[in-house]
Amino acid sequence: MVGPYCTVGPDVVLGEGCELVSHVVLDGHLQAGARNRFYSFACVGVAPQDLKYKGEPTAVVLGDDNTIRECVTISRGTEGGGGTTRIGSHCLIMAYTHIGHDSIIGDHCILANGATLAGHVIVEDYATVGALCPVHQYCRIGRYSYIGGGTTITQDVLPFSLTSASRDVHAYSLNKVGLERQGFDRARLRAIHHAYRLLLAAKMNISQAIGKLREEALASPDVAYLVEFIEKSQRGIIR
Repeated sequence: MVGPYCTVGPDVVLGEGCELVSHVVLDGHLQAGARNRFYSFACVGVAPQDLKYKGEPTAVVLGDDNTIRECVTISRGTEGGGGTTRIGSHCLIMAYTHIGHDSIIGDHCILANGATLAGHVIVEDYATVGALCPVHQYCRIGRYSYIGGGTTITQDVLPFSLTSASRDVHAYSLNKVGLERQGFDRARLRAIHHAYRLLLAAKMNISQAIGKLREEALASPDVAYLVEFIEKSQRGIIR
C-alpha cells in the first residue's frame, strides 16, 4: 500500500505487502523485501552524505518485516565502500535514526530514536543501539549487545555486553536480561560470564585474557566468537 504524497523512484523494487504510510521518499537502487513498513517522512535509498560520491549507481538492500519509523534516513552505498548499504530482517528503526552509507545492519536489531550511524558501521544480529547514540565510522557492534542511550561509540562494542556512558564509556557487564529474553540457558550464560570476568574484571590485559581463554579451549561457541571478534577488531574494543 502506498499512502498519499509518497515518492518512489524508478529503480525501487518493493516486495509483497510493503506499506508506505505517507510522505515517504524511496530513491536510488533500493530493493526491499516483503512486509516492510515505512512511516511518514522516512527517506530511504537517498544519496550518501559523502563529498566523494559523484552519482554512481549504488544501492540499499532491505530484508523482510522491518519497521522504519518517522524521519529515518538511510543512505545508499558508495563505490569506495562496496556500493551497498544493507539492512537485515525484523529490525525496528525508530524515529530520526540515520544509517550512513555502506553500513550493514543484521537481523532483529533495534536502533532507538536519534541513533546516528556514520558510514561503514556494522551492527550485528540482535544488537540494540540506544537513543541519541552517535557511532563513529568503521565501528562494529557485536551480537546481542546493548548500548545505553546517549553513549558516543568510537570503538567496537563487545558482543553480549551492556555498554553505557555515565562519566565515561565502559562495557559495564553482561547483557544478562537481554540474553535471557533471547533464550540463552544457564550453561551459555556461565561460559560468557566467565569470559567477561577475565576480559573486564581480572588483572590481565586483553592478550593475557585471550591466552587464558585459549588455554581453556574456548569453552563454548559463544566464547570462541567473542575471542574472534576481539582479535579482528580494527578500531579496538570498549572494555
